[in-house]
Amino acid sequence: MTTDLSARISPEVPEASASTTTAGRGKRPRPPFGVSAISLLAVLIALFSLIPLGYVAYMTAATGWDTAVALIFRPRVGELLLNTVMLVVFTVPICLVLGVGGAWLVERTKLRGHRWWAVALAAPLAIPAFVNSYAWVTAVPSLEGIWSGVLIATLSYFPLVYIPAAATLGRLDPAIEQSAASLGLGPWAIFFRVVLPQLRIAMTGGALLVSLHLLAEYGAFAMIRFDTFTTAIMTQFQSTFNGTAGNMLASVLVLFCLILLLAEVRSRGNARYARIGSGAQAKPTKLPLHHYQIPSQLALLALTVLAFGLPIFFVLRWVVAGGARVWSADEFLPALLQTLAYGMVGAAATIVVGFPMAYLAVRHPSWFSKMLELSNYVTSSLPGIVVGLAFVTVSIRMVPGVYQTSGVLIAAYVLLFLPRALVNIRSGLAQAPKELDEAAQSLGKTPLVSFLKVTLRLTAPAAAGGAALVFLAIVNELTATLLLSPNGTHTLATEFWSKSSEIDYSGAAPYALLMILLSAPMTYLLFQQSKKVAGQ
Repeated sequence: MTTDLSARISPEVPEASASTTTAGRGKRPRPPFGVSAISLLAVLIALFSLIPLGYVAYMTAATGWDTAVALIFRPRVGELLLNTVMLVVFTVPICLVLGVGGAWLVERTKLRGHRWWAVALAAPLAIPAFVNSYAWVTAVPSLEGIWSGVLIATLSYFPLVYIPAAATLGRLDPAIEQSAASLGLGPWAIFFRVVLPQLRIAMTGGALLVSLHLLAEYGAFAMIRFDTFTTAIMTQFQSTFNGTAGNMLASVLVLFCLILLLAEVRSRGNARYARIGSGAQAKPTKLPLHHYQIPSQLALLALTVLAFGLPIFFVLRWVVAGGARVWSADEFLPALLQTLAYGMVGAAATIVVGFPMAYLAVRHPSWFSKMLELSNYVTSSLPGIVVGLAFVTVSIRMVPGVYQTSGVLIAAYVLLFLPRALVNIRSGLAQAPKELDEAAQSLGKTPLVSFLKVTLRLTAPAAAGGAALVFLAIVNELTATLLLSPNGTHTLATEFWSKSSEIDYSGAAPYALLMILLSAPMTYLLFQQSKKVAGQ
C-alpha cells in the first residue's frame, strides 16, 4: 500500500504517562549503541527513503526543460489527469458518507446486531481491490470506465474511513452532545453541528488514505480498462520501456500525491479535540431508530453483500468450477511459500530498520528526529509503481548486479511500508518507561543488555502488531512486485494477476482465496487495535 495505514487508522498512544513524567525528570538512560550511532543509522534510513523522490527529481531534470514540457503538456497526460481527478472527486465523498454513516449507526444508535455489523463493515478491507475487480468483472463482464472504477474503489476503500470514524465516535465524550440537546437542538442538528466537526481528523485522514490508494491502484483499474496514471505508467513500462515518457508521468503522479498530503495537513485545522478535566467519561446515549431500524439493516446488508459477499461468492464459485486441477501443488504451493517468505522477511526487515528512528523520536525527540520521520511518511505516500521504477533505474545504472534480486524487492517493501512499523514501534517504546532502563543500568547492566531485557521485551507486542500490518501489505502488493521480482518468483498476487490477465479465472481463484484468508486475520487485528485505542 502507499501510505501508512496504521498511522491514520489507529491514533498513537501518548508518549509518557503521568507517573513517567513525574518520576523521570532525571538523567536519561544511555542508549544501547550511543546517540551518535543511532542518529547516523536514522539519517541513513531517511536518505534511503528519499530514493524515489530523488529519482523523480533527477530524471525530470535530466530530461531537459523542452522535452519535459512536451511530454507533460500533451493531450494524453490531460486525459489521464482528468480521469484521476474525477475518480478522486467522485469516490472520496461517497466513501466519507458510507464510512461515517456506517460508524454512526454502529456506535451511536440502537442498531440491532451492532457488534456483528461493526466487524462486517471492516471486513471488505481483507479483499484486495484487484480481487474485488476480478469478482465484479465476472458478475458484470461489460464493466469499464469511470463509474465502474468509482463502484469498485468505493466498495474496496470505504472501510478506510469507517474504521477511524468508528474509533473516534467510540471515545467521544457525550457531554457536549448533551449540552447541545439541553439547548434545544434536535438529533440531526446535534450530528451536523456537534458530532461531525469532532470527526474532522478521522475524516480527513481517511479521505487522504482513500485518495492515495486511488492514485496507487493498478490491478483493479486495469481489469476494467480504466486508464489512470498508474495503469499508463505500467503499460508503457511493460510494452516499450519508454523511460522518459514514463518518468514524466511519474513526476506528475508524485506532484499529485504531495498536493494531497499538503491539503490533508491544511484541512486538519488547529482546533482541539481532547477532553481535559476530572471524572470519568460517560457512555454515549444511543439513539433509537424506531421505524428506521429496518431500512438501516437493509442498507448495511446491501453494502456488506456488495463489498464482501459478492467477491467471496464469485471467488468460491471459480474455485468450485476449476475443480481439483486448480489446486495443483506444483503451481500454488511455491507461490504460497514465496509469499509467506517475502512477507515474513520483509516484515522483520522493516521492524529492524524502523527501530533506530522510532527510538530517536521517543527517547530523544527534537526537530531533527521529526524531520527524519517525516521523510519516511512522505515517501510511503508515493505509489508502488514510482518506488518500483526508482529501484529499477537506480539498480540498473548504479549497481547492475543487484537488479531483479530478492534484496532489491525486500528493500522496496521496507521503503513502502516502513511507517506501518514505525508508528507501532513508537507506541510500544512510549509505553516502556525509561525509568526501568535506568534501574537496570544502575544495577550494573550494560546499556545493550538493559535494552534487550527491558525495553525490547516491553516493545515486542507493539512491534509484532506492526510486523503483522507490514506482512498484510506485502501479501497484497502487486505493482512493485511485478517490476522488481527476480525471474522465477511467484507470489500469490503476481500469479493471480498472470492468470486473470489470461482470462483463466478459475486458475486465478485459488490465489485470490489464499490472499483473502491471509489478509482476514490481519484486518481483524487492525480493527481490534482501533477499538482498543478507543477504550472499547
